[in-house]
Amino acid sequence: MQTIAAQPSTHKLPEGPSSSGLWQMLQWIGRPLGFMEACRQRYGDLFTLQLGQLGQIVFCSNPVGIEEILTADPKKMDAGCNNSVLLPLLGNASVILLDGESHQRQRQLLMPPFHGERMRAYGSSITQITKDIASPWQVNHPFDVREAMQAISLNVIVKTVFGVSNPERYQALQALLPQFLDLTGSPAGASLLFLRGLQKDWGAWSPWGRFLRVRSQLDHLLYQQMDEHRSQSEMGSDILSLMLAATDEVGNPMTDIELRDELVTLLLAGHETTASALTWALYWIHFLPDVKEKLIAELATADLNDAKSIQRLPYLNAVCSETLRIYPIAPITSPRTTRMPLSLMGHNLPVGTTVAPCIYLTHRSPELYPNPQAFQPERFLERQFSPYEYLPFGGSNRRCLGMTFALFEMKLVLSTLLTGYQFQLEQPQPLKPVRRGVTLAPPSHFRMILTQRR
Repeated sequence: MQTIAAQPSTHKLPEGPSSSGLWQMLQWIGRPLGFMEACRQRYGDLFTLQLGQLGQIVFCSNPVGIEEILTADPKKMDAGCNNSVLLPLLGNASVILLDGESHQRQRQLLMPPFHGERMRAYGSSITQITKDIASPWQVNHPFDVREAMQAISLNVIVKTVFGVSNPERYQALQALLPQFLDLTGSPAGASLLFLRGLQKDWGAWSPWGRFLRVRSQLDHLLYQQMDEHRSQSEMGSDILSLMLAATDEVGNPMTDIELRDELVTLLLAGHETTASALTWALYWIHFLPDVKEKLIAELATADLNDAKSIQRLPYLNAVCSETLRIYPIAPITSPRTTRMPLSLMGHNLPVGTTVAPCIYLTHRSPELYPNPQAFQPERFLERQFSPYEYLPFGGSNRRCLGMTFALFEMKLVLSTLLTGYQFQLEQPQPLKPVRRGVTLAPPSHFRMILTQRR
């Protein structure tokens, strides 16, 4: 692997575009990938962007620099404060927005539900949900892939995370949750988060007014679900039940507000992201016949009733890994702001500098990934990448808590669909990501055709 030679020590931030902060922010919202690629081509693996109200952010896509950031003492950096753009969605108590001891406490409270053995108990639910969503599909009729994957991931969350058994509440959440996420999903909707000046409640007809009212309805349903769980004589196996039972070092449970904010965090982190990853995987598998042929052959060797057997399949794992490499769902990790001076690849960054390892550009480095534009799962069979070279779920103490669950769900959904059904692309043409809130997602016009039920 090639690395950038250490640069002379300087107190200046790395170079970056000289255009106005507003213009750079509009580029970041509207065309993030092209904007980042142009910056790296001109300024290298370290560059500084002026992102309007988000301030200056130093982007780093070199593994040496990423390691320096992610291995720095967490006490010397704040990260939650840089996610304030998500505050209207998640709330003040979300683990994503916390720092220091509060952040550590919430992570520890949230870890038990994602323990490997507990997680595997959800395998049969994930498989059955996938079959239920696929059952109405008709042979030789196109279907919207992202919409279908969103339905699967949403139902997985409602059942395994929220533990909803009340039919009326189940239907209400199924209807309301997509509305809640769609209100900030498009580039125009994302502007409501990035540009605070648009956050004005002019009534139910206004974009922000609509968002606030849908959020209020969602909160009401979530608090009802908490009350119902508390009234049950036995603790359930869903994640909400485990969260209600969790206590910190001094025996205190999470408050209702903390529970609400973490439930919405799990929704945001686990719904759109997993749905996008599944959509991309199905696209690449069917866009490249060789990939599909190898994967189908491998799945034929597995015990499809044994989740562990599916999880151990090397080529399936490589396909999932390459899917998250070529178009990572998040373009950057959670930005960190220095509380003490930081040396980053020869730059002495002062206190208050915000730095962000850039997942997308790192995954597109030709030194790390030859021919990075190509989808080649074999990369992950031929070598193992360090956590500073491959980081689709972030890193260090801010790495996504649901990483293992997301990969578990991806593999089960893909194995269920590919062994039970046969598909083809409606139009075999290249797809490019679009902004979906704070993430990158496949375009909504992507459709496939069910050609046969196996």
